Amino acid sequence: VLSLELNKDRDVERIHRGGINTLDVDPIEGRYMLSGGSDGVIGLYDLENLSRKPTYACEALFSVGRSHLDVHKYSVETVQWYPHDTGMFTSSSFDKTLKIWDTNTLQPADMFYFDETVYSHHMSPVATQHCLIAVGTRSPNIRLCDLKSGSSSHILRGHREGVMAVSWSSRDEYILASGSADGRVKLWDVRRASGCLSTLDQHNGKRSKFYSEAEMFAHNGMVNGICYTNDGLHLLSIGTDDRMRLWNSSTGKNTLVNYGKICNESRKRLKFAISCGCNQEFAFVPHASIIAVYAVFTGELITELRGHYDTINCCVFHPHFQELYSGSKDCNILAWIPAPRKPVADDISEKSLPQQHLNPAYEDAWSSSDDED
Repeated sequence: VLSLELNKDRDVERIHRGGINTLDVDPIEGRYMLSGGSDGVIGLYDLENLSRKPTYACEALFSVGRSHLDVHKYSVETVQWYPHDTGMFTSSSFDKTLKIWDTNTLQPADMFYFDETVYSHHMSPVATQHCLIAVGTRSPNIRLCDLKSGSSSHILRGHREGVMAVSWSSRDEYILASGSADGRVKLWDVRRASGCLSTLDQHNGKRSKFYSEAEMFAHNGMVNGICYTNDGLHLLSIGTDDRMRLWNSSTGKNTLVNYGKICNESRKRLKFAISCGCNQEFAFVPHASIIAVYAVFTGELITELRGHYDTINCCVFHPHFQELYSGSKDCNILAWIPAPRKPVADDISEKSLPQQHLNPAYEDAWSSSDDED
């Protein structure tokens, strides 16, 4: 991950005529990727190199294009694979709908309608006891849509403005995090009648003795991005106050890791990613036409990935190969891969290698009878 670079040998077929807002790689095989664009189009790509050639293109197997009867009327903001099966995926849009798609027929198996613009939705990656989709809209209420019953009657109330981002815990299937335009990040237990477990506070409740929950803010601006670490023990949030904060998800405390200024000019959900399968975790944060890579637990800016020509809206990490995919307003999807390590040439003799670290016990002390003469 530390050596990620633009893969110049791999293209992703260009099917969108507008900016790409959202990407998702299937968690089962890691072979198929979804994209959603501001043109309302959804693309489905095969990431495998079937040609076996060094230079190849990831082809779009299918697309829900403008001529499709059930295409979204406006910008697609979120796409997500069903966590347990590639036979189904979900999409939500500014057209106030959430659609459940059958991958094989490319037809909606179910559809949910809302009164407000939909900003984001998320299904739990670990749920076995429920099939709930959390939906954040311009309304301050979070809607929970049940795939089994087809209803969206469950509502979580507590925010004061629109809910920009929602994310289920990667550790506990009943815990949900939400970020709102009111500057707050809330944690919810969907089994509780009251719902809200806690409201996260950037000052950890130390500003005054008479501190009330009404004064607790995670950010001094809209919270438009949240993401759990892979183990679910921490939560990252990003706000339009140009700050990123790392929270202990069990205590709700701000860990006070300093990432410096995080330039966040997006006024809708910012889809950043966290690495998976690395012995140190990294956050990939889009900023204008670059992706800033931060060490999650130290706050260090590791590197900046450059390759897009316009604002980057989303990125997704591919844990199987430690790769990254990013989508931008320039209508392109780029692949970032670890730089290959340079092999040591076979013709390099041992004598030319550094000898200072050789233990004397292992030195060659053998001599032939010719040498003795």
